[in-house]
Amino acid sequence: MMRRVMGIACFLALSAVSVADDWPQWLGPQRDGVWRETGILDAFPAEGPKINWRLPIGGGYAGPAVAGGKVFVTDRQSKPAAADVATPPADGSTPATERVLCLNEADGQVLWTHEYDCPYTVSYPAGPRCTPTVDGDRVYTLGAQGHLFCFNVADGKVLWSKQFLKDFNLKNAPVWGFACHPLVDGDKLICMVGGPGSTVVAFDKLTGKELWRGIDSLTAHGPGYGPPQIIEHNGRRMLLAFHPAGLSALEPETGKLIWTYDWEINFGLTTPMPRQVKDELFLTTFYDGAVLLKLSSDGSSVSEVWKRKGKSEKKTDAIQSIMPTPWFDGELVFGVDSYGELRGLDARTGDRLWMTYEATGGQSDRWANAFLVRQGDRFFIPNEKGDLIIARLDREGYHELSRTHLLEPTGAAQQRKVVWSHPAFANKSIILRNDAEIVSASLAK
Repeated sequence: MMRRVMGIACFLALSAVSVADDWPQWLGPQRDGVWRETGILDAFPAEGPKINWRLPIGGGYAGPAVAGGKVFVTDRQSKPAAADVATPPADGSTPATERVLCLNEADGQVLWTHEYDCPYTVSYPAGPRCTPTVDGDRVYTLGAQGHLFCFNVADGKVLWSKQFLKDFNLKNAPVWGFACHPLVDGDKLICMVGGPGSTVVAFDKLTGKELWRGIDSLTAHGPGYGPPQIIEHNGRRMLLAFHPAGLSALEPETGKLIWTYDWEINFGLTTPMPRQVKDELFLTTFYDGAVLLKLSSDGSSVSEVWKRKGKSEKKTDAIQSIMPTPWFDGELVFGVDSYGELRGLDARTGDRLWMTYEATGGQSDRWANAFLVRQGDRFFIPNEKGDLIIARLDREGYHELSRTHLLEPTGAAQQRKVVWSHPAFANKSIILRNDAEIVSASLAK
């Protein structure tokens, strides 16, 4: 009997070690940009990683989500071909449809699609921005013009939907489109919407019924561009909303405001997500600098530890990110500044320790981009050139370990071609897209 019990225990232990990890939402299972799988390669083969599959796809900045053997991604289909990506036509709209695609994770085969008419009025109308959010047998998608859908994962049936512009009486979509990745919290789907009293809205995730709404957002940038997130501090759960007027904490169950850190954000550029370590929150934004905040013991208020801002757009201080969310561990900050410098900061002061252009492309380009994903004691860094880099980052600097090229930059931005879509890291593979294809590559040892 004892031998049998030990055998079962060993089997369960081995099974636990071999369990793969999905990437069901923005920044992964815990929404923190950490890839927790093991058995990942140490360096790329000379010929590059094994390609599992490639599939043609339309335009979009939306990253893929991976769950239950399926890949979910959204794209844009032009009709006719889109005008210059940064400048919508004079009539204020670009004819297009948006699509939601469900793919087989193993081979990229299309399992189902949902397509809907979606003329674009936003700048950079390449396609949708938001990574799908998968929750059990449902997947939620949000398009650039505010089309929110809840689908049945199995067959793509629409279970419920919203259209933010119509349902919340909004005059326009945010200038750069709806970009705040929806968040599932318990029985709620929480979205950044915009408008009088509805910057943040919670829906019943099963029915779409509105549960609560909170905060005014009356700028041209609506709710901003940052995703909602849940944090916990000394046993208190708080919903963080980084919006054009600052950072607010709300009670997740009711939407009641707990506190707001007033910070007027130029052009509403709240794209980088706040980072929490214990009782501290780190925030950064393109024009307005960076700040480290400290939560009170009961979470009822915040105070500044330090705040830094450069002299001009090009002469930044600390770090001023336009898109990627930096890494913050309490002692160090790593992140990409607005002109492509990967920087390391002393988190206690905001002082810059080092900088390099190597991760983003080797030169100073406006909005040059790379994403940081932690895996063990190193980072996987997909950049806008279509490269994937393995590097260690520490107080002394950037230490590149390996690099490979996965796909071509196709998106038009700032007079260059770019890849501005965050990939998924799931089941020992990376799944990455540009405006022409989506590719799955094995990163297993």
